[in-house]
Amino acid sequence: MKITTPKPFFFEAGKRAVLLLHGFTGNSSDVRMLGRFLEKNGYTSLAPHYKGHGVPPEELLETGPKDWWKDVMRGYDRLKAEGYEEIAVAGLSLGGVFSLKLGYTVPVQGIVTMCSPMTMKTTDVMFEGVVKYAKEYKKYEGKTEAQIEEEVEAIRQTPMETLAELREFVYNVRDHVDHIYAPLLVTQGKKDTVIDIESANTIFEQAESLEKKLNWYENSGHVITLGPEKEQLHEDILNFLESLDWNV
Repeated sequence: MKITTPKPFFFEAGKRAVLLLHGFTGNSSDVRMLGRFLEKNGYTSLAPHYKGHGVPPEELLETGPKDWWKDVMRGYDRLKAEGYEEIAVAGLSLGGVFSLKLGYTVPVQGIVTMCSPMTMKTTDVMFEGVVKYAKEYKKYEGKTEAQIEEEVEAIRQTPMETLAELREFVYNVRDHVDHIYAPLLVTQGKKDTVIDIESANTIFEQAESLEKKLNWYENSGHVITLGPEKEQLHEDILNFLESLDWNV
């Protein structure tokens, strides 16, 4: 059966650009509604896919944070190449960690993190997330239960060596959050069971940004961009973007 997988998107609207970054095992559909909302309000948005994401899970096992960071930088560079001089960045989960790293690596107008971890669970627990993604992807492909079980078991026998690197990457970014001076909006769902929600306080307290805000969402879980308070989140992000010191 032929399935349609989510694709990266580039919604061109105004001269103000926002790089939108999805989470680990996620894809551009995590941030598509946000992208469409921003487009209606005159903002251009680009959402790349990281290597091994939005494709069969076996491909994910062969990739790691160095590959994904390259894809983040390619997205940023593409916006620059298309003539967007001023770029804000907004990321969900691991995408928010990448957003923070961008904040002390290249010039950005502002940073939005959404349910972004500053601590990581053990690699075993993280691997269970990969297995869950594998099951969901194979169901989406329309495979039988027996096929899914067999293929997922094969994945279980294939260690993802880069998960330890991913933990190190997140801790390295946490150690550099105090190098961030760009305006910052930290958003966190109170019902998030995937990460330690104290991460939001860590980001907010450690960033040196003069303009920074922390928003809690009482009824939202981890994928806050698709949760029950997504409209409020959209409005809050738009208000933050409107408050930035754009020249265009």
